[in-house]
Amino acid sequence: MSTCKSCGAEIVWIRMKSGKMMPCDALGVAYDPDDNGTLTVITPDGEIVKGNPSQDFKHCKWGYCSHFATCPNADQHRRL
Repeated sequence: MSTCKSCGAEIVWIRMKSGKMMPCDALGVAYDPDDNGTLTVITPDGEIVKGNPSQDFKHCKWGYCSHFATCPNADQHRRL
């Protein structure tokens, strides 16, 4: 497991369909797929999907939140 260089949070790297690596929060999120959902989720196979938070851990899907969305220092790492 890696850590974010600016905030120290634990992150995992997910290879996106484009081949690029995306830093994601190490703690996964449970979600129910929904095209109008409030969450943007990175699936373990590198797809970006929308969904809503789920409490039904038996029937939900699991994914990750992009660390760019949660890092307090994300603007320091954006590419222009």
